[in-house]
Amino acid sequence: MNKKDEIIRIFPEHMKSRWEKALLHGEKLQEIRLGAGQPVRLKFAGEERFLTKEGEIDILPEKAWYLTEKEIDEIIKNVCKFSLYAFENEIRQGYITVSGGHRIGMAGQVVLDEKGNIRNMSHIRFLNIRISHEVLGAAKEVMPYVYKDGRVLNTLLVSPPGCGKTTLLRDIIRQLSNGNTYGEGRQVAVVDERSEIAGSFRGTPQNDVGIRTDVLDGCPKVQGMMLLMRSMSPSVVAVDEIGSYEDIKAVYQILQCGSSVIATMHGSTMEDVHRHMYLNDEKGLLFDRFLFLEKKHGVCQVREIIDGRGQKVIWGLERKTCCV
Repeated sequence: MNKKDEIIRIFPEHMKSRWEKALLHGEKLQEIRLGAGQPVRLKFAGEERFLTKEGEIDILPEKAWYLTEKEIDEIIKNVCKFSLYAFENEIRQGYITVSGGHRIGMAGQVVLDEKGNIRNMSHIRFLNIRISHEVLGAAKEVMPYVYKDGRVLNTLLVSPPGCGKTTLLRDIIRQLSNGNTYGEGRQVAVVDERSEIAGSFRGTPQNDVGIRTDVLDGCPKVQGMMLLMRSMSPSVVAVDEIGSYEDIKAVYQILQCGSSVIATMHGSTMEDVHRHMYLNDEKGLLFDRFLFLEKKHGVCQVREIIDGRGQKVIWGLERKTCCV
């Protein structure tokens, strides 16, 4: 099934015709924002547009299709196959992943249990459909710096939001798993807490993460890393968006077991990394490579690569194949 068909299935039958023209540009479409009483917003390669009731794309919000609460409910029921109860666990986490790896974020009125934890979400009124994009080969230029003498280096991808770190991480995982010029294929274990790396649908990855990759979908990072080390004996563990003390402690435990770690973190500078990376003064930095990403003139690129001693390895490495 192509991307257009995957996305159009999200909407009820009577709405599908409105999406035909917008989805002709599916490869550039990043997000669809829907809200009760709000205009339908489309994000194309960083630029916002609006969808009209006639299915046209416009730059003016006053011409847009403004969704009603009933229309939001119809979309949600269609996604959940008219059984919200069956998707209760996913809704409690705030998103549902559909076929193709596309993720639908949700917001609305939260229902709490007696302990103050989120039990469910009712009266969902806002949706963010994030379109899954694979960029096979996105990591081609950085793979030489992920290895040293055939060994996979502990590597941290650091960038602000929207600079392509998950896209780059996904392709690094694929190439490590399949094998490449710099090393044979490795057994990789992925903790995919938000279903963004593999884009799993009912446990099956919708994105290509390689032939030797095991994925733990929807599991909290710390628990997932420890579970995979016990159960799947990985050579490499990959995880997205680390940063808490518990995350860093789990990474340290994995390294003590002899596995390598590939991870991402929000940030822009080495100072941002230092705020999270030290367990104590004696242990020092856990990673051998730090890849700093940025978006320049609308293109995601690696700004610089720094080794574990704080020395620059390379800078200004463009990722021309990455479209985020």
